[in-house]
Amino acid sequence: MRFSGFVTLICASALAATAGLAVSTSALAKEDPVVKYPETKTVDVVEEQFGEYISDPYRWLENDVREDAAVADWVKAQNAVTNSYLETLEGREILAQSMETLFDFDDLDTPVAAGGKYFYERKSGGQNQAVLYVRDGAEGEERVLIDPAGWSDDGATALAGWKPSGDGSLLVYAVQDGGSDWRTLKILDVSTGEVQPDTIEWAKFSDLAWMPNNVGFLYSRFPEPEEGAAFQSLNADHAVYLHIIGMDQAKDSKIYATPDQPELNHSAELTSDKEWVVITSSSGTDERYEITLIKVDAPKLETRKLVSGFEHDWRLIDGVGDTLYFVTNSDAPRLRVVKTDLGADNPQFTELVAESDAVIDDAMIVKDQLIISYLVDAKSQLSTYDLDGTATGTLDLPGLGQVGNLSGSIKGSEGFFSFESFNRPTTVFRYDTSASPTIWAAPSLPFDPAAVEVTQRFYESKGGTKIPMFLVHLKGQDLSQGAPTLLYGYGGFNISVLPQYKPAWMAWIKAGGVFASANLRGGGEFGKSWHDGGRLQNKQNVFDDFIAAGEYLKRENITPENGLAIEGRSNGGLLVGAVANQRPDLFAAGHAAVGVMDMLRFDRFTAGRYWVDDYGYPNKQQDFNNLLSYSPYHNIRQGVAYPALIVSTADTDDRVVPGHSFKYTARLQAMDTGAKPHLIRIETRAGHGSGKPTDKIIEEYSDIYAFLAQAIGLELD
Repeated sequence: MRFSGFVTLICASALAATAGLAVSTSALAKEDPVVKYPETKTVDVVEEQFGEYISDPYRWLENDVREDAAVADWVKAQNAVTNSYLETLEGREILAQSMETLFDFDDLDTPVAAGGKYFYERKSGGQNQAVLYVRDGAEGEERVLIDPAGWSDDGATALAGWKPSGDGSLLVYAVQDGGSDWRTLKILDVSTGEVQPDTIEWAKFSDLAWMPNNVGFLYSRFPEPEEGAAFQSLNADHAVYLHIIGMDQAKDSKIYATPDQPELNHSAELTSDKEWVVITSSSGTDERYEITLIKVDAPKLETRKLVSGFEHDWRLIDGVGDTLYFVTNSDAPRLRVVKTDLGADNPQFTELVAESDAVIDDAMIVKDQLIISYLVDAKSQLSTYDLDGTATGTLDLPGLGQVGNLSGSIKGSEGFFSFESFNRPTTVFRYDTSASPTIWAAPSLPFDPAAVEVTQRFYESKGGTKIPMFLVHLKGQDLSQGAPTLLYGYGGFNISVLPQYKPAWMAWIKAGGVFASANLRGGGEFGKSWHDGGRLQNKQNVFDDFIAAGEYLKRENITPENGLAIEGRSNGGLLVGAVANQRPDLFAAGHAAVGVMDMLRFDRFTAGRYWVDDYGYPNKQQDFNNLLSYSPYHNIRQGVAYPALIVSTADTDDRVVPGHSFKYTARLQAMDTGAKPHLIRIETRAGHGSGKPTDKIIEEYSDIYAFLAQAIGLELD
């Protein structure tokens, strides 16, 4: 029987008998010396699915907090309890002060060159949002082009993407409000700084691409949602539009859509020489794409299919004339570089750089050189090639870390990339084809990177798989003596968790704690097989890998018996919820941020339908059985002592709707799960994470890390 079919409502007594779960908090609400949880009402909802009766007593908490007064009242009551508890933690102010210091540096991004101008973002200490600058020429004086500081009183409106025209005279930019995934697009005259009257609404998951001669730009959007449904309704009918400068949005031309396949997403980009529009279509989160082309100077914007079938990853590097260069995993699970000649009668792909033991992470072409960023055991390596595929060398990097933001053009002679690590914020490098990379911009740091040590270890997971894990701590700290440890993980969607600088993590380290980051299966660190090893029916491997990391940290005396806290965001929030259910004895505390907690209903809201590539379909029996086996909301264990847990979410999260965290927390608080605190922290005017102002980040993580420190004995003084 399909999930959308038979639904039955039964009385509270039958619910308790069938599911063994609490149906009223009045009798079960627990009180410890510090925390008394708010009473949360229940509803008598049970759904029969493939012979299983699934209770959902907190279904009402899925409603939008902006539209349902009862949910808003619940949020207010939960925040009041959480804030009261957090106010008792002495280390919160110490952490906040440390983070303020550690945020006091220039957070840099790589520049984009256009028309002799350089455009780049920088966020300096004390600024809530990044500022966009421009300079005329590489040595020109910089000036502020866009500063979002005045866009809102609370600093929660952000610059969320931008693209200069080819000659650098105009710039289209995206505005993100309150952390939402929705974007409003505006146009700026670069020379005068004046904002043009053009306004484009309801852009989402969109690239920005200028057409030749600045006639207009391409963007992607969904239809305008129904009133009151913008933050929860499913996203469908994505399409690519052409906006002509000076015209009303209502007159924008839809240049590519698939009305017969409303579930597809489409993004458009142009080759550097503006010869071809390359449209990438996806059906979910997997790197399985179709590629559609439009010849820019053709009499009509007619489409031409280059890649069909949604079978492989295809990423455009660049193109010149009719020659296009791609990174692909077709016949290469760790990826390779190919090219094709569109002028041929039957274009074929020719291999330039073959698959190797390392995984291709990104690539760019600068003039006549191909630069490839590889992942080698979850850390970056840069290699160079001629355009015929001949290897020419390896570029020196500052150490163990992550290369990102490759930016270059086949029509130019310079490119840029960034480098960062756990103990080193982003440094921007310029690459000239005639010389070694040089530093283009580097921050003055509020701490000494040499005082913080970054090492990598490998541990064995269930079944014998070797898993890499980074350890970060103060130099000279004896790891064999045991120190309170924060273990971070993600494990999904082919996303590689690489060395990166986070001031909140550094505050933990400077306080004497150890930070550990495990490269779990489900990520992209070792290519397609690593991703496949941690998704769908293999999802339990991710949890086993994380549990094995915790066991390793204890076995090696890196962390004491009651000194391990865990953290994860989004899919990582699911990870924390799942392993807390499976091994509550192993962890002393956990932070589950914006997590996917109800695995039987994730596909019913906003972008959730895309995640079936990693999770499976709740309405297919094999997937349903697997999802039910680890769903955090459905597997909380009655009568088992749980670690201290803090859940965090935000009212404007339209990626993972906050109902996931609301329902999970309500059930966790209602059941007999021990005396340790189980709290939820709900941010207002914030989303899934992007665009969050610095002051809110400091406030959030000083709260959360003080909570974790209290639970595992990290002394903050």
